Amino acid sequence: MAPKLGRIIGVIPARLESERLPRKVLRPIAGHPMIVWVWRRASDARELDELLVATDSEEVAACSRSYSIPFEMTSSAHRSGTERLIEVMDRRPAEIYVNIQGDEPMVTARHIELLLEPLRASPGTLVSTLKVPLPPAEARDPNSVKVVTDSRGSPLYFSRAAIPHERDGSGRARYFKHLGMYAYRTAALERFRALPPSPLEQIEKLEQLRFLENGISIAVAESSEDTIGVDTAEDLRRVEEFFARTAATLPGERGSRGGAAIPRR
Repeated sequence: MAPKLGRIIGVIPARLESERLPRKVLRPIAGHPMIVWVWRRASDARELDELLVATDSEEVAACSRSYSIPFEMTSSAHRSGTERLIEVMDRRPAEIYVNIQGDEPMVTARHIELLLEPLRASPGTLVSTLKVPLPPAEARDPNSVKVVTDSRGSPLYFSRAAIPHERDGSGRARYFKHLGMYAYRTAALERFRALPPSPLEQIEKLEQLRFLENGISIAVAESSEDTIGVDTAEDLRRVEEFFARTAATLPGERGSRGGAAIPRR
């Protein structure tokens, strides 16, 4: 029997100073701010003992308050969502922390379940993340982070470039997009904090490379559910179309399929 996981806290880092799409976490989707959709959809994951927003913005805090979403105010000096999550870790003890990006309004409970499976299967697994199949035509988009893994599912590399590079043009290459959600044991976050930014991390602007460059393995689970991480106005338009097609509603709205908000355990 797989070992039981301890206390699990989900954290949604959210800031307003995004470069490509300013104030994106407060942009409306189907009548509600993006951050509200992220929290509501992630709250369907029953494995989470607690789920909160971590922000340095009074506006995000006010939005969270108006929707009765738990939040923590964090430092404005953080360079990444992981650093913001670590500040939450220092205040709220747990065994595992799940990093759910504030610009992933299409997150599902199944994504979070898949993130936790490698940690449940092996106490030695410190970090897990997700990948989804990527059509070859989309592999050259630098906004889409790609991952290649070994035979055990551990990542060999993450890159904004198209990897693997298909030299002979045979069409046999399979591409996988990395979904930027993570589950960490506390020990992994302590290691991340103690390590300086690594060379490849700084070149690619991908903080998960800090783990790989320092010999810390990451488990990569495959999902069949793709998401649209919102980085640009075009991404936002595509997400709005998705929500319109699925007639998405929050609990309490007319036509809602979600029922009452799920209580935290």
